Formats: sequence, structure tokens, C-alpha cells
Amino acid sequence: MTGQTVSSVFPAGDPVRPQEASDQAVEVPDLGLGGTPRQHRLGSRLSSPVAADDRIGALARCSLNQATIKHASLAEAVAVTAAAGYGAIGLWRDRVQETGAAQAGRIVAEAGLRVSTLCRGGFLTAADPAGVQAALADNELAIAEAATVGARELVFVVGGLPAISEPGGPARPDASGADRDLGAARQRVADRLADLVPVAQAHGVRIALEPMHPLFTADRGVIATLAQALDLAAPFPASAVGVVVDTYHVWWDPELEASIARAGREDRLASYQICDWILPLAADSLHSRGQVGDGYVDFATVTRWVAATGYAGDIETEIFNEAIWADDPTVTAATVAARYLSHVHPHLS
Repeated sequence: MTGQTVSSVFPAGDPVRPQEASDQAVEVPDLGLGGTPRQHRLGSRLSSPVAADDRIGALARCSLNQATIKHASLAEAVAVTAAAGYGAIGLWRDRVQETGAAQAGRIVAEAGLRVSTLCRGGFLTAADPAGVQAALADNELAIAEAATVGARELVFVVGGLPAISEPGGPARPDASGADRDLGAARQRVADRLADLVPVAQAHGVRIALEPMHPLFTADRGVIATLAQALDLAAPFPASAVGVVVDTYHVWWDPELEASIARAGREDRLASYQICDWILPLAADSLHSRGQVGDGYVDFATVTRWVAATGYAGDIETEIFNEAIWADDPTVTAATVAARYLSHVHPHLS
């Protein structure tokens, strides 16, 4: 089986309508994206404990991942993010490639933003020589793109089992026992990291391993816990390989507090990504992410654990959700900021 591409656009899925609320209004500017200025009803559950005069400072570490406003171009996403007062943006490779990495970096810098992460590299589990070479070539390109746009952290989704026909699809009819061997797949991830770490170091980029919820072990990520990600990172310098705490993927883990503390001790906490676990799951469970506060994640507790490590990096909201994608990007940016201020920012210190 050949290697999976890591720069394709996000796959489609059934919509999940986020919880609605309607008692506080925030003016959303017209940024020329096809919408008009309007009052966005944020609701009492979104009301921020941060005074208006302090809002910009409070959002200094807040980052909006492009996936959350998927249908905006890179330039549009940067404009929305900057206008909403964020300090950073998380970029995706498909949009970077549409724009050109050098131009993308200039657009972000001229807007006064940081690039919190570039998503994504990885998909390292191919067993056949052609798949291995394709994965290495694509990840070397991803590392170069990260350096060019100014992203210190390159998020790696390590890939699923070679038995898959496609992400979210059935196993291949011709899949062998070896194609289902989790241990062997994890070993190939370790082997490919050893190949790629020197490239990342030469570019000043850190590979940030993202454990995936066990729902996605078969098709997207054969590492499911933060501890597994840390074990994979352990042979390499902390400046070269770190880990991502993404609440959607790790909120359930009974060892999460200890693993976050370990990540802090080992100086490997590369990114804190947030969104909520909502039910019912969408037909494509990848698109079951919700706005912070709409689901089951205890953001106060997880954020305190992250803050206790001394983590001072960006906090990036990354949501895959058809209903949110269909909304005006300026509305989404305003909602994300308000949820961050209500549910995350108060627990950072």
C-alpha cells in the first residue's frame, strides 16, 4: 500500500449543529468574505469574565486553526483572525500550498500574527518501499514548508494501519495479518521519525506528535495516548520531537494528568489544542468536534494541568464540524474567542 497524502483538504461528513444560545451580542466586522456586519448572539454561557479593555491582551495566546474556518482562503483566514484580536493562527498545508509558502508566511507576518502550528505531517506507517519513500518525501516537504511560513511546530498525525482502504473506510479485502499488526506499525513510526528528525533539526522545526482518540487507531493514528507519544519522542532531543495535547483526542485518558506533567518535565509540550467532544457523533466521527463548552470536556481541569507545566505557548482551537464550517468565518472567530475567554483563559494562571 502506498503512503497516504497528508496535505489534502479535510474530508466531508454529516453536520453536527452546535448548541445555540442568544443573550449577549457582539459586533462582527465585515471583512469582505460575503457576509454583512451583524450581531452575533453569543449567549450567557459565552459571556467573558475578561473586561473589554483587557480582551486583546487576554487573546494574545489564543490561536485559530484554519480547519475551524475551513472554507476561508489563507488570506481570508488571516484577516479574520487578526481582526478578532488573536495572537496567532494555525495553518494547514493545503491552503499554504495554494498560496505558496513564502507568500503565506509574509501574509501572516504582515498581519502581526504568529504561526502557532502547521498541520500536518505524518502518515508514517506504510510498509512497502514505495509508500515509505512517498511518506519521507512528503514529510521533508512539510518540514520545509513549516520553516518557510515561520512555524516552529509541525503537527504529525502518525497514520493508521496499512489494512485501510481509505480514511474512514473498510479494511482492504486483500489486507494481510501484517497489515493489521499494530506493534509493527508503531515501530515503523519510530523508524520514520529517526529518518526525519535530522531534516527537522536542520530546518529549526519541531515534530509535534499528536495522539488520536482510539476511534481513529485503525485509519489515522496508531498512537492513542499522550504516554505513547512521549515514548516515541523519548529517543530524540526535546527540541526536535514534542507532543500535542488535543482535548478532543485525549480528554478520556485516565493517565492524562500524569502524562501532561511528564511532557512538561521533559520539555516536550509543543502545542495545546482545544475543542469539545460532543454527541451524537457525526456519520464521519472526525467531524464531531464542537465549540468549547458545548460538550463533555473538563477544560478547567485540563488547562490547569497544562499551565502547571509552565507551558507558555499558544492555545489553538481546531474544530472539524460541517455546521461551523457553513457559518460566517467572522462569527466563528468571535464565538471561539468568547469560549476561550470563558472556559480556558481563567485557568491559565
